[in-house]
Amino acid sequence: MNSLKWVKSSYSGGEGQCIEWAPEYAAATGIVPVRDSKNPNGPALMLSPSGFAGLVEFAKRAQV
Repeated sequence: MNSLKWVKSSYSGGEGQCIEWAPEYAAATGIVPVRDSKNPNGPALMLSPSGFAGLVEFAKRAQV
């Protein structure tokens, strides 16, 4: 997973709540990997496109 090109989410906050995703991998496979940017060697969630969309919607609603 470390060889993937990871991109920081535009929905990540400035207080250390950052996630990254691998859009090229997602486009090629239909699976969206998501990880904690503070732990790049840690696990990654492997989401369906609809699951990733749900995560983004959740993040939008959670912003205060």
